[in-house]
Amino acid sequence: MASTTLSRLSRKLLSSTASPHRNQIFRRALSTESAADRVKWDYRGQRQIIPLGQWLPKIAVDAYVAPNVVLAGQVRVWDGASVWNGSVLRGDLNKISVGFCSNVQEKSVIHAAWSSPTGLPAETLIERFVTVGAYSLLRSCTIEPECIIGQHSILMEGSLVETHSILEAGSVVPPGRRIPTGELWAGNPARFVRTLTHEETLEIPKLAVAINDLSKAYFSEYLPYSTVYLEVEKLKKNLGISI
Repeated sequence: MASTTLSRLSRKLLSSTASPHRNQIFRRALSTESAADRVKWDYRGQRQIIPLGQWLPKIAVDAYVAPNVVLAGQVRVWDGASVWNGSVLRGDLNKISVGFCSNVQEKSVIHAAWSSPTGLPAETLIERFVTVGAYSLLRSCTIEPECIIGQHSILMEGSLVETHSILEAGSVVPPGRRIPTGELWAGNPARFVRTLTHEETLEIPKLAVAINDLSKAYFSEYLPYSTVYLEVEKLKKNLGISI
């Protein structure tokens, strides 16, 4: 009974103190604030390139990077390379390089550590004609030219995949593990399966070239990557514009 009476008195007090004019001002302030936040989020939250300090991702003129890919810091995408939808290349701690005519397929994550426990370079290096399957995770590893990394594969710190090698889907390469040239490996942890035939090694760069040709059809549908927003920010700062 007491709680019912208290709630009724509270409603009467609120209705008597809040005038229609005051409510209108309050609603207008809320709508203005949300619009300003929305403009700021649309402008800053949808960046494709994220500079970190002095480091700005670099993308070759003829490289294809899907619109929702995130590139941050020390990332370089070389000529003819492609990075597909939903991938994240985070070069905040060390360098990441995607070589000539290589491709990083959908939802892959690539980053690098400060240093490698094996003493090998901690940067993540993907050399030319490499195919990295969808949903793969690469961290501070090196992939030499003409290799295939199957979908859902994981390459840990200091791992090395030598040229003309293939990792089957779902493979996990432990830290410091070396995959010798011309071999097929699979499993968790990855183990030797067999030696690749000469014909199989010839097909590896052909796959990378085929994906490069496919990326050109997508490339023509989107505007190229740009850093024009940096000029916009500079202009806003000079003019004293807050939004």
